[in-house]
Amino acid sequence: MTKLIPDAEHDDLHLGDRPLIVCDVDEVVLEFVTPFEAFLTENGHELRPTSFRLHGNVFNRADGSETPGEDVSRMLEAFFESHDEWQTPVVEAADSLARLSEQADVVFLTAMPPRHREVRRRLLSRHGLDYPMIATEAPKGPAVLALHGERPHPVAFIDDIFVNLQSVRSHVPQSLLINLMANATFRAMAPHPGDGVDIATDWAHAEALIKAHIDAS
Repeated sequence: MTKLIPDAEHDDLHLGDRPLIVCDVDEVVLEFVTPFEAFLTENGHELRPTSFRLHGNVFNRADGSETPGEDVSRMLEAFFESHDEWQTPVVEAADSLARLSEQADVVFLTAMPPRHREVRRRLLSRHGLDYPMIATEAPKGPAVLALHGERPHPVAFIDDIFVNLQSVRSHVPQSLLINLMANATFRAMAPHPGDGVDIATDWAHAEALIKAHIDAS
């Protein structure tokens, strides 16, 4: 496995002479908020979202007290250790990506600790999402730049987080940037993703935006 991207673990990456689609995983391809809520419930806590974050919005179900940040971090780590038992694909993600993969290479770029990569790899493959995956907690802009380089082909990037979209905008400004988030509650509280970003309502919308971008290039 060639290490194209520092501080990352990834599958073998062999891009063809065609467009590139780089896609986040949590809340874009796999449900995250809903299964994490179920995980919290099983462990005696609950999510009461009042802002676009997890820390500060998790509470102990027994006494109603706010769960300390370090405990939320600990539960997130425990969730990722077994997330293949909890997470399921976002509606239409697999079908849309299958159609798009007829025109473009698809690479998953997931912002998770690389130590959990093998669990996520198995989960994605179980659902027919066999596209190569990169796991890194490093900024996503340099990662997309390392992937795409100076290739003349169209590139699209899909993510749910403002910082990641703007990072890619800074490093690969020719990218089509799409903001997509599955959970309706958190989507309603999310900050605007910033200039130069298209907001997709669902995978059908994202697919149409990408196809139009490829066709226009």
